[in-house]
Amino acid sequence: MFVGIDVSKDALDVHLLPGNASWRADNTEQGWKQLMAWLQRHGEPAQITIALEASGGFEKGCARKFAEAGYTVSILDPVRVRRFAEAAGQFAKTDAIDARVIARFAQTFTTTPAVFDQATERLAETVRWRRQLIEQKTALDNQLRGLTSTSLRRATRGLLTRLETLIERISDEIAKQIQANPAWTAVTKPIHSIKGVGPVTVATLLAELPELGRLDRRKIAALVGVCPYTRQSGKSDAKRMIRGGRLGLRNALYMAALTAMRYDPTLKAFSERLRAAGKPGKVAVVAVIHKMLTILNARVRDALAAIPTNT
Repeated sequence: MFVGIDVSKDALDVHLLPGNASWRADNTEQGWKQLMAWLQRHGEPAQITIALEASGGFEKGCARKFAEAGYTVSILDPVRVRRFAEAAGQFAKTDAIDARVIARFAQTFTTTPAVFDQATERLAETVRWRRQLIEQKTALDNQLRGLTSTSLRRATRGLLTRLETLIERISDEIAKQIQANPAWTAVTKPIHSIKGVGPVTVATLLAELPELGRLDRRKIAALVGVCPYTRQSGKSDAKRMIRGGRLGLRNALYMAALTAMRYDPTLKAFSERLRAAGKPGKVAVVAVIHKMLTILNARVRDALAAIPTNT
């Protein structure tokens, strides 16, 4: 059986297939318990796959609760679900309709079960918060350049100082979280082995690519969004393009790749061959990220295999 859940801040709209049974519950602990009791009348947890769209974090509590109860839980890309609905001719959009579409999507395609790890979720939350503060600092720096008022410039500098202090504190917190996790400390050195991959990139990889070292290199590249897709039809053979993936992670790897192309011997030689072959600059950088991920995936896989089973 397949359950589609449309998540909002306050409510969960639910649709069960087969059978077309529907339900609505509050997006609260009490609502999750009521929904679980309703599902138990239709089947055992092992028989049911639950699918939810990523909804800005509002789906996390419910998804984690059902995964802990033994249900298979998948968190879907909303863009793919919407295109699936349009391909099926479903243009009307309500919460109840969306729940039915999500259930049909899960019934039609093989979905990847979500894995919930509190340490990884906490690190990811901290890394994202740091990234957002960096963006705020950059915006304030840009505003400061255009200010002529003395009082406004003084106030802006004060905000920048407080942001810098907070960013340093968060960076220290990220380092402490990594040091407290034996598996992370075991793979930190192999990740650092590529010149250009610094502490920020390491933390971003651990937080936003927990699959590193656990999947094959092609799947890792697709998750990051650096896997070029062929676009050929008839006589038309357009340039291959990357799409999808984890944008924040890809941006961090892009900056790391720019440094690696200058200082890492293997990646420098690889990028020089690409440029000598006439590849545009951005194409070469994406190819270097792809190569970097292949190397990191193998090194992290070996590091994880070397960890004692009782660790």
